[in-house]
Amino acid sequence: MIHGGFFSESSTSSEVKLAKQQALKRIAEAAHAYLLTHSALETVAFAVQMLEDDPLFNAGTGSQIQSDGIIRMSAAIMDGQSARFSGVINLENVQNPIQVAVQLFSEDDRVLGGEGAGKFAKEAGFPFYNPEIPQRRGEYEAKLKATGIGTVGCVALDGLGRLAAATSTGGKGFERVGRISDSATVAGNYANEFCAVSCTGVGEDIVSGAIAAKIVTRVSDGMAATVAVERTFNELKSFDGFAGAIVLTATGEMIWQDSHPHMVWAHTDGESTKVFD
Repeated sequence: MIHGGFFSESSTSSEVKLAKQQALKRIAEAAHAYLLTHSALETVAFAVQMLEDDPLFNAGTGSQIQSDGIIRMSAAIMDGQSARFSGVINLENVQNPIQVAVQLFSEDDRVLGGEGAGKFAKEAGFPFYNPEIPQRRGEYEAKLKATGIGTVGCVALDGLGRLAAATSTGGKGFERVGRISDSATVAGNYANEFCAVSCTGVGEDIVSGAIAAKIVTRVSDGMAATVAVERTFNELKSFDGFAGAIVLTATGEMIWQDSHPHMVWAHTDGESTKVFD
């Protein structure tokens, strides 16, 4: 399962909707083919990198610009089998933040932010890359603040029953410098041996609801996944939380949920592929 944020982040036009449907279908099917010969952990990184490289989505190339005119991106990956998590926060000038998070996976210090994340990426051989596209610069200069709710993510279950989750974001746009999104936290990206979750929406709401970790914990404790998702999203209602999530369980159950329509998503089992409508 993959997601590409909320449809309202870019446009409500039929052309953009169709383009996102086609892109998500293509990426989901490519990721499933990759999954047949790779682990769930490798696959979620592969899928999120493809999403980062598509300027239709707010992650990697095409990321939102912050209040000082600079793009800072965040990404995380988690392996359900080892319960290992790594991520980068407010990383600048790389093409694929998810791959920097992957590079951190075997390190002792596995979540890095800002200058430290940039230094690590440079030392690891990631080349300088400007992820800005003209559309984002135009939005920034015109201060079109309604275009900033978007993240990408993937959850996968491999043939050995291993789950993994990966999430990447270009931010909400025009945010205060130093703001931390949910994407590189366990509120926005979490997996264990029972369940994997990737979130999108308003990061502050996702962190307040502890969405990913809460859903996974509830499923781990024996709650039905549909009930765990429903209960977690019901708890957002008290503060009108804006969030979406894709959820995959160890038994192959796939759930997508949003508190405000419309999250864009796709899922495939190799035989059939479904996308948001």
